[in-house]
Amino acid sequence: MSSENENKPLPGLPVDLRGKRAFIAGVADDNGYGWAIAKSLAAAGAEIIVGTWVPALNIFESSLRRGKFDESRVLPDGSLMEITKVYPMDAVYDSPDDVPEDVKSNKRYAGSSKWTVKELVESVKQDFGSIDILVHSLANGPEVTKPLLETSRNGYLAAISASSYSFVSLLKEFVSIMNPGGASISLTYIASERIIPGYSHAF
Repeated sequence: MSSENENKPLPGLPVDLRGKRAFIAGVADDNGYGWAIAKSLAAAGAEIIVGTWVPALNIFESSLRRGKFDESRVLPDGSLMEITKVYPMDAVYDSPDDVPEDVKSNKRYAGSSKWTVKELVESVKQDFGSIDILVHSLANGPEVTKPLLETSRNGYLAAISASSYSFVSLLKEFVSIMNPGGASISLTYIASERIIPGYSHAF
């Protein structure tokens, strides 16, 4: 890259993130907030690596390879967003010891490894050494469509674990490889402020 290009302002966000590396947790297609955030960070010059929920990993990687997302990858300057690496991830589990047998033997997890939070961060550390930005863009509520009074304790706790505590878990591990001045962000949902028809207000 010429010095002229290095000094040229980038379109998009009014920040220059060239030389920065961002990990976006929760990208599984080109429709979600995680994808949109990744594009904005890429447009500002950041290197993009992502974590994808294990059961969605094969479809996501296949779609990337086949060019299914190429139209969605277009950045303001006309180039395509590059995703340097896609990691398998299930942020509900902190370490391999936390994974129940039924999940370990689930065919949707077959062929993937090192996808718990601790293993994920260790893999990123081995591959890249450090990150500058952590984006938490994931949620899951197994009973989210049920009326409030039909929500079970296990369903409620599962939603909190996947949607909220997973940010704490990821940050706790990633902070050890985050460069000075690094930043993290987690998303919320407007249902925390107002009623959304068909969406359980227990979450």
